[in-house]
Amino acid sequence: MADSGYIAIDIYMGMTLLSAVILLFLVMDPLGNVPVFLTVLQDVDSSKRNKIVFRELIIAFCVLAFFLLGGRYILVLLQITEPSLSIAGGIILFLIALKMIFPIHEGTFGESPEGEPFIVPLAIPLVAGPSAITTVLLLATREPTRLTEWFLALVCAWVLTAAILLLSTTLSRFLGKRGLVALQRLMGMLLTTIAVQMFLTGVNQFMSR
Repeated sequence: MADSGYIAIDIYMGMTLLSAVILLFLVMDPLGNVPVFLTVLQDVDSSKRNKIVFRELIIAFCVLAFFLLGGRYILVLLQITEPSLSIAGGIILFLIALKMIFPIHEGTFGESPEGEPFIVPLAIPLVAGPSAITTVLLLATREPTRLTEWFLALVCAWVLTAAILLLSTTLSRFLGKRGLVALQRLMGMLLTTIAVQMFLTGVNQFMSR
């Protein structure tokens, strides 16, 4: 029996390409972001919406790719350990998941700036948010020899996310307001379990040092 009485399962070690795609897809949360994207873009001309969404998705991908490929060097420079990153990521993801399950009037990330959105809030923090950045950082630091595989997983998750967000208007009409709210809360519940596991993994790593 382990001295701690419990060994937290590390969701990152031994992760397959498919499970990494699913995890990244969940933390980017396109289904939960559909209502927010529609709200932010409601005053933008319909002919420009997809161009804006695609631009923001490209920016979000570049941000996540940067942290996947170079973030571990930043962690070394700032002397941030893996347990600290895992615990902080778990807390942030848990708070975001709670707001998805119990939404506030201003939206998950509060009020948005007026006018045509640029970077904030669509690219950051809705797609490339703290939970997504933490996830790619943990993938890169836990198994750096599999960076090519993690990059492919990021591309696949991003393509799925882009497809859903570019079709957000169609999805809104098909699912309706209640369906979108139900999907957002379902994603929030899934992210809650991931957040708790991420936190427990970090605590277990810290206690084992």
